[in-house]
Amino acid sequence: MRLRIDAGEGNVIDEEVLELDKPHDVLERIGLSLDETKELLGRLQERIVAAQAAAFVEDSRSCPHCLNRLWSKERASFTFRTPFGDVQVESPRLKRCRCGAAGSGSFSPLSDLFNSHVAPEMPCLETKWASLVSFDATVGLLKDVLPVGATLNAETVRNHLHQVANRMERELGEERFSFIEGTPRDHAVLPLPEGPIVVGIDGGYVRARERDADGRLTNFEVLVGKSMAEDRDNRYFGLVRSLDAKPNRRLHEVLQEQGLQMNQEITFMTDGEDSIRSVAEFMSPCAEHVLDWFHVTMRVTVLRQYAKGLADCHHDHEEAEEVDRALRRIKGFLWHGNVRAALPCIDDLAMDLECIETRYPSIKAFCKGVREFQTYIANNAHAIPNYAERHRYGERVSTAFVESTVNTVVGKRFSKKQQMRWSKSGAHLMLQTRTRVLDGTLRTRFQSWHPGLFNPANSNQAMDRMVA
Repeated sequence: MRLRIDAGEGNVIDEEVLELDKPHDVLERIGLSLDETKELLGRLQERIVAAQAAAFVEDSRSCPHCLNRLWSKERASFTFRTPFGDVQVESPRLKRCRCGAAGSGSFSPLSDLFNSHVAPEMPCLETKWASLVSFDATVGLLKDVLPVGATLNAETVRNHLHQVANRMERELGEERFSFIEGTPRDHAVLPLPEGPIVVGIDGGYVRARERDADGRLTNFEVLVGKSMAEDRDNRYFGLVRSLDAKPNRRLHEVLQEQGLQMNQEITFMTDGEDSIRSVAEFMSPCAEHVLDWFHVTMRVTVLRQYAKGLADCHHDHEEAEEVDRALRRIKGFLWHGNVRAALPCIDDLAMDLECIETRYPSIKAFCKGVREFQTYIANNAHAIPNYAERHRYGERVSTAFVESTVNTVVGKRFSKKQQMRWSKSGAHLMLQTRTRVLDGTLRTRFQSWHPGLFNPANSNQAMDRMVA
């Protein structure tokens, strides 16, 4: 196989890159093998990078002021890391012109071109796969399918992922208490927005690497969300609540990418916890906060399990049945959004339970659960709609989709089954890249940093000059 490179001005490189002698009567030798492909790509990368670097140096050999040719002072080299192998690049130093207009001394022209010694595609690939599988597995995957450098290791992949995540963090705007802009009059003249947006937010726990004051291993909370916009792609976001200083800004940026306007209908669905609900406040004047029915009905289900235990060991079965009927009645009131009727019923149930004489060992836990449920409903009364009506009109009443999101974003990468433990900063940075990978926007972010990356037009132009 021969490679022909036309570097312009009559400078043509034509050389043999790889010679193959392959039989045609054995199935496993038909076509290129993986090892042969990696060797071919590695050799092509060496020649092409060397030719491009030499062409750039040649373009820099003329003084920009008097156009005299600049002479080499010394030669050095550096390693350029790419998905197709580590390439040693010759980097000559040129003497500055004696005209004095460009200063004195010498300079290396390739220092302007190679502002990083890692090709942009390399951290993009590493970040993508390290966000999906472990760092070690990422290294093994890349080495299996690409002729990457032999020195690639899990620590390098981790560092590159953190660099990418930190760059995204630096580009995040300043935190604000409220993102509502303009007045109702301004909102009225805005163009009609696209379809409504539903945002679900829930929490999960990750095993902490650091120990507490008593030397015990603990967990810390991460918040995970999914924003679903009608006729637009879904978006994920995640953060470590105790570490992140810009949770509101992070959510706002996600909504902005989905076309948020101040007259946009947004429904935030949460489990009612203060730390989660506060992230969703003051995003839009048309925002609606809905308490997730799944969390309501699960609390009622737990209380009904207590009622069943009470019936099994209580001498007055009619009294135990009345407790269960009260719970079903409370659930019915809440399903239809009748909080004013539900709260007195919960209070009556709590007082009735405190008066029951029974040998049931969990009666104290039952009473405590009812009181906590009363507080939970009272604190979230403003966010309890008529679930039955929403359900009839095909609107969401549950964040079951967020429960699966927590598993997708957190469980499948932070690997509870493998007993993995994380620092808060490491988990937060991983959440930033993993959510970008899951919703398909990591590639877009790299394109914004490197406009020529993944651009077919640029690739075709390059191939017109370098024909293999």
